[in-house]
Amino acid sequence: MNRDEDEDTTIYNVVVNHEEQYSIWPADRENALGWGDAGKSGTKQECLAYIKEVWTDMRPLSLRKKMEEAAQKA
Repeated sequence: MNRDEDEDTTIYNVVVNHEEQYSIWPADRENALGWGDAGKSGTKQECLAYIKEVWTDMRPLSLRKKMEEAAQKA
């Protein structure tokens, strides 16, 4: 960790987009367009730990669906 991360007192929200991709966003700011709350807030480290736990498949939702369709046709 660098010095800035040690001193970061910002509270973040975990956000998720329509492709089920996760990120963090400062809690005191309106979410970026296309991103919604995932139900977790806390320090940067807490939010990143949560994302690491829940985002186990990094493929976008649209790709996962196409791969499932292709597997069913095969």
